[in-house]
Amino acid sequence: METKDDLIMGTVRQFQRVAAKYARIEELPIPVEDGIEVTTREAHTIEAVGSHKQMSVTDVANAFGITKSAASQMVSKLCDKGFLEKKQSPHSNKEFQLTLTPLGRKAFDAHARFHGEDKKALMERLRGYSLSQIATISVLLEAIGEVMDNRLSR
Repeated sequence: METKDDLIMGTVRQFQRVAAKYARIEELPIPVEDGIEVTTREAHTIEAVGSHKQMSVTDVANAFGITKSAASQMVSKLCDKGFLEKKQSPHSNKEFQLTLTPLGRKAFDAHARFHGEDKKALMERLRGYSLSQIATISVLLEAIGEVMDNRLSR
């Protein structure tokens, strides 16, 4: 008979496997148009910029919980690839406002289709769960997130 601790450890191992798969998915290419693709990680930045009227590098860093330096590197990479454009902010000489280029808009739409299929499949699967089961999953994910936040803040 399994103990509560055995069940918890089994759940943690299962979460670790899911997290590893998610990390691999984040690196999968998303086709934008012939010969042009973005990683899921790049597409998330494109999605964030495309979903907001005004977004700066600092806003990108805050949205993803990363350093401003990491956000700046991602934004520069996406500008170099022709997905984003940086324009001087009218409010500050130190800040730039980010916008999607036409190619960035195509990547935004491709990402929506790519993740839309996964979200639809997950929604269909989770609709079969009771409200109590979904609430338990939510609490579990919140607890895992707090442990991860603690680790990242050290």
